Amino acid sequence: MSVKYFNTDYKNISESQYQDEKFKLQVELLKLQEWIVKKDKRIAIIFEGRDAAGKGGTIKRLIENLNPRHCRVVALSAPTEKEKTQWYFQRYINHLPSAGEIVIFDRSWYNRAGVEKVMGFCTDKEYISFLQTCPEFEKMIIGSGIQLVKYWFSVSQEEQMKRFQSRIDDPTKGWKLSPMDLESVKRWDDYSAAKDNMLEHTDTENAPWYIVESDVKKKARVNCLSHLLSIIDYKEIPHEEILLPDRDKDLDFERPSKSNFNYVPEIL
Repeated sequence: MSVKYFNTDYKNISESQYQDEKFKLQVELLKLQEWIVKKDKRIAIIFEGRDAAGKGGTIKRLIENLNPRHCRVVALSAPTEKEKTQWYFQRYINHLPSAGEIVIFDRSWYNRAGVEKVMGFCTDKEYISFLQTCPEFEKMIIGSGIQLVKYWFSVSQEEQMKRFQSRIDDPTKGWKLSPMDLESVKRWDDYSAAKDNMLEHTDTENAPWYIVESDVKKKARVNCLSHLLSIIDYKEIPHEEILLPDRDKDLDFERPSKSNFNYVPEIL
């Protein structure tokens, strides 16, 4: 196993430096997306990690300025009773990218190697089968022409507890804290063992894992976005300068009175 850590020294990054770096990266991400669309490329990015590791915040900055017509975030809920009877990977297949598309998996088929294993939502047989077949499944994905990128966000026990408490204290973040999150606090070591076993079996030459140290959120975001741009061999697409046209000359047109319409009351 040769898991790759990506950890540039942004620990003491200031707010202004962070905003500058984020802006530069987001401009480059737009160039990447334009290249993907023009060249009919297909990119699938997996974000995995413990609860409150910083996956969602990084995804938010990744897609913040991208064209949503060519970028999707997939965050599936628990499988339905029907889905439980299907081949395990089946419900993920329809969400894989089409030509010119970036698909981001906010958690993925690796649920089986993590929460399902730790919480007893799958049998030992199903778990072992997953670890054996997952590399072959990903090999087929890559063989079809999709570029697959896998990130694991690594957070310490202390930082995770701080973030959980923040979710409890902040009424705008309460929805982020689930009973499963609280249960995971008591099963840290079980999750650690499951993660290590997952990496051992699924960190392959074709589909390596990249670990993002995420105790410092801003650092993790900059590191991850920078790394993503570095591993995709994209080219800037040249295009003509855009000029605004002149407006039509005033026509003999009288607009109706505002009193004819319903306006939202102004409170500011």
